[in-house]
Amino acid sequence: MPEPLPVWIGKDEHGGIPRPARVDLQPPPSWRLEAVVATERPRSPAVSPDGLTVLFIQDRDTSDLWLLDLDGGVPRRLTTGRDPQPYWEDTQPVFSPDGTQVAYADDGWVCVVPTVGGPPRKVVEAGSPAWIGNERLVVSVERDRCDRLAVVSVAEAWPGRLAREHGELDTHGDEQGAIVSPDGSAVAYVFVPHSDYSRYEVRVVDVADGTVRALTGTPGIRDYVLDWSPDGTTLAIASELSGWFELHLVRTDGGGARQLTTAAADFLEARWHPSGSRLVATRGRGGRFDLVTVAASDGTVTDIANGGVWGASAWAAEGRILASFESPTEPPELRLLIEGEAPVAIHAPAPLGITSAPHVVAEELTYTTFDGREIQAFLYRPSTASAERPVPAVVVPHGGPADCYGGEWDGHAQYFVDKGYAWFAINYRGSTGHGSDFERANHGVWGVDDTKDCLAAADYLRTVDWVDGNRLGIFGSSYGSYLALLAVTDDPGYRFRCAICKYGDCDALTTWAQADRAGVQMQMRIMGHPGQNREDYLAASPVLRLDAVEAPILVAHGHTDRRVPFEQSTELVAELTRLGKTYEYVTYSTEGHGFLRIGPQLDFYQRLEGFLDWYLM
Repeated sequence: MPEPLPVWIGKDEHGGIPRPARVDLQPPPSWRLEAVVATERPRSPAVSPDGLTVLFIQDRDTSDLWLLDLDGGVPRRLTTGRDPQPYWEDTQPVFSPDGTQVAYADDGWVCVVPTVGGPPRKVVEAGSPAWIGNERLVVSVERDRCDRLAVVSVAEAWPGRLAREHGELDTHGDEQGAIVSPDGSAVAYVFVPHSDYSRYEVRVVDVADGTVRALTGTPGIRDYVLDWSPDGTTLAIASELSGWFELHLVRTDGGGARQLTTAAADFLEARWHPSGSRLVATRGRGGRFDLVTVAASDGTVTDIANGGVWGASAWAAEGRILASFESPTEPPELRLLIEGEAPVAIHAPAPLGITSAPHVVAEELTYTTFDGREIQAFLYRPSTASAERPVPAVVVPHGGPADCYGGEWDGHAQYFVDKGYAWFAINYRGSTGHGSDFERANHGVWGVDDTKDCLAAADYLRTVDWVDGNRLGIFGSSYGSYLALLAVTDDPGYRFRCAICKYGDCDALTTWAQADRAGVQMQMRIMGHPGQNREDYLAASPVLRLDAVEAPILVAHGHTDRRVPFEQSTELVAELTRLGKTYEYVTYSTEGHGFLRIGPQLDFYQRLEGFLDWYLM
């Protein structure tokens, strides 16, 4: 009698001939999936007002808040039971100005908890809190399919609209990313008009009377507000006017704006030094994010720490810098730096089984795709690979599509490389880190031209003498899953033996109707409205052409996913069944967009391992 399934598995189905297990294979020499999924991720650090304590989120089976004294001691857990959150979407917890409270978002509520400990208290149904003094919060509230900023007292649950007097400004859109001025009299935020989802303009609202002024705004251009100067006169923003998200300084009194950096890079994080003389920032390019300082006077950029992925940097006491860090050979941790000195890890929770394991460093390269464009990629080579003993390979398009692969730690890749697979992570058109023109190169051709970039990746691998070009698979999550499905649907050359689709789309039209508002807005920013671009949406819908599929497909999805709705995999599997295709289908009742809990995550990667082992034999 078969063993009962874990309670978090919803469906466990297959079509076609069931896949047997490979009884001849052993685990790889140095890596274990159990250790990879147990590796905790400390992230989103914030420094207390006195500069002596860090507040951070740590992900594993929960995404709870922790405190750590920067001068020593052990981390102290501040919350318990906060559901795991995808790090790419979670909001930053924030200290109150007096350091006695922390505000954070949890399950649709803004909560407040004392820093000395105690039970959290739900304040209001909202998100993205920012403090105005010690008694009030700016929060984000959704009404009528728009995000609105509101002010709420922590002592009562009745928020009031923040921005009330707009003059001639457009008001039909979303108010996001509130940053409170040093004296609490004004709030800077980003307004995204629904008439142009590619236009992000910076506005400032007076807290007392609700009057709003627009400081930036260009059709088709995104501006992000980053931080107020200590004297409250200037905003640091990131604007893509130049083709990259360079730093700009904008006077809040109407005194004009100036571009501060010209680095051909993206600066999406920046924090002013208390003196106002410079900013600490992350500089992103080609999938790597360096830690730098930028002089406010002339934009001189000074490298503090290079390589990997630095993030969420902040100034601490005595001129120190706190930041999160990870690299291809170093799991996520928190580091403390002094300019001119080597960084020191203050919290590195990865298991010894991970930190002691040998890491393979990928070769960074470019390959040429169908239209002559160069595509950046990272190729991991297993130690067993040689021209005499070529190995199977997996092409891995990242999610997004507005994201990138490069400087992060990828324990799952290391596991499969240790097992003998080549791993080929690609930054197809639409990826970030290569300028706005490259990011927008998939606009209007979503699922068409970027799919051809995936097929060109297979063609490149066939030229590598230590790769077996007849044993190629493709695996992606979210948008990467969607590209994996397209790559075995719209390919008359049948380059891939198998595909793995992890919480991905299959139908651009039904996704537009089913997804959450953020997902729909991203889709319309890239593809326009389906009423005006129906043929483009049909071309971007592989479910309409699954009769062409010959490769077996592993499909996995979470029941609570709203970014890529669970119904997308339901639709996909129904059509695969109707056509008599070979597939495996597993769903996880506890998971949303991202398999974050240890049990489902481990189960999925064990299934992925068995799937690759059988079909790429």
